[in-house]
Order: sequence, then structure tokens, then C-alpha cells
Amino acid sequence: MAQEPPAQDQMHYEAMAQEALRGVVKAALKRAASPEGLPGAHHFYVTFKTDAPGVSGPVDLLSKYPDEMTIVLQHQYWDLAPGETFFSVTLKFGGQPKRVSVPYAAVSRFYDPSVQFLLQFEAAGDGGAPAAGEAESAPAAATPETPVDPAEKVISLDQFRKK
Repeated sequence: MAQEPPAQDQMHYEAMAQEALRGVVKAALKRAASPEGLPGAHHFYVTFKTDAPGVSGPVDLLSKYPDEMTIVLQHQYWDLAPGETFFSVTLKFGGQPKRVSVPYAAVSRFYDPSVQFLLQFEAAGDGGAPAAGEAESAPAAATPETPVDPAEKVISLDQFRKK
């Protein structure tokens, strides 16, 4: 008897989970942008795809990092403006203030080392959530040549729990 192929995820759960977790990044940045700023020792390392749609900043800066760039939001950042689909911030690079704007869909990693909190994403162009203005397409279905282990889609929350 032939085995039936796995059902196709027409709900796009992976994309919904990625979008929900990007909401955590947005909420953290909104808290950092509030008048109180970052509480305690919290600070963020935000890694993003520099070639993703919607990323903007000085050409000389982005050309130094043609794939990915990590920015640190700790002591010296100005005018942090988290919007609904992207955030903008001014940072110093080589002693010069420069403004970058990053769609949340371009973020590939968000890390707060003060509490060992890490989120990793499939950034725009990597099969993750589409960038603002991009049409969403159905994810590629698993084929017999590319089997998908169901365990690979399970996200363990153990690493985020306090012990």
C-alpha cells in the first residue's frame, strides 16, 4: 500500500510563527524607545540582511556588509523609531552618526545577552515572512527528494525558561 504524502500546510504556520516572534522584537524595540529606555543591563544585538528589500542606510556603510550586519543598541544610539513594519535608528560608525532603517522581515537574529535571550529568523529572501510590499507565496512543499523531519519544525521553549 502506498504511503500518502504529508498534508500541505495551507495555513502557513511557519510564517505565522515567524511573524509572531518578530512581534517580540518590535515590542522590545518599542520599550527601548520609550522615555525610560532600556531597563537594567538589557541591550540588543540585531542582525539583519543588508540586501533585503526595504533596508536603507548610507551606501558606504551597507556596501561594507553586503550580506548581513549586526548593530548593537546599548549606550550610544539615538532616535530609535520602531514602526509597524520597520525600525530606524541612528548609530555612530567610525565616529560619524549614520541612520539605518530595517524592516522587521529583514531581521535574522535578535539577541539580548544580559538574559541570554535569542531569536533567530528566516530573513526576507530566505523563505521567511515576506518583506513589506512583497507578495506572499506558498512555501515549497516537501518532495520525496527533500524530506522534512517533523522534529525540525518544533520550536523548543526550554532555553527561554528560567531555571
